[in-house]
Amino acid sequence: MNQISLHIDGSLHSGVHPGGGVENPIGHLGDRVLLADGYCLRSFFRMLARYPLLQGLSEFLPGLMDRYRQIGEAPACPGQEALDFGKTIEIIGFPGKPRLELYTCLRGASREQPLDLRSMDLPALVDAPIGLGKLRHIIFGDRVDVLEFETAYTLFEFIDGVAWELGFHTTPGECEMRR
Repeated sequence: MNQISLHIDGSLHSGVHPGGGVENPIGHLGDRVLLADGYCLRSFFRMLARYPLLQGLSEFLPGLMDRYRQIGEAPACPGQEALDFGKTIEIIGFPGKPRLELYTCLRGASREQPLDLRSMDLPALVDAPIGLGKLRHIIFGDRVDVLEFETAYTLFEFIDGVAWELGFHTTPGECEMRR
């Protein structure tokens, strides 16, 4: 599988192209993603700004880009150490009539426990570094079994998964609860 590295300035680099730089990312959507050290959500939005074609991959991205442009240089959320992008496979109803569900997720991680992004505003997340987590295989049946595996993520999975989570699970500033 070809690999594409995502850099903090928003650029994409592939070993397939001379010089490594990518001009048209569409042909690389199936490539395995590698994240540069220090990659964060701000880097993700820089990538979308640098390669506007990628904004067409999800209906959430244009609105998220508008929200990002309004942020400026907001500080990271206190206690927010990192974001973890992961993949989950669930087998539900085994034994019996099983059903398989496969999805990606983006979660916040702190020292204590994973953090839910639903109540967090985008400015609180943009500078938190992102890591690529393991695949979680969950089997629901007479008992619940959870296995974790190393896995690869494609550029499309990464973009679509981050867009989905941020589109549904972050609170726009106008809805945020004030203290």
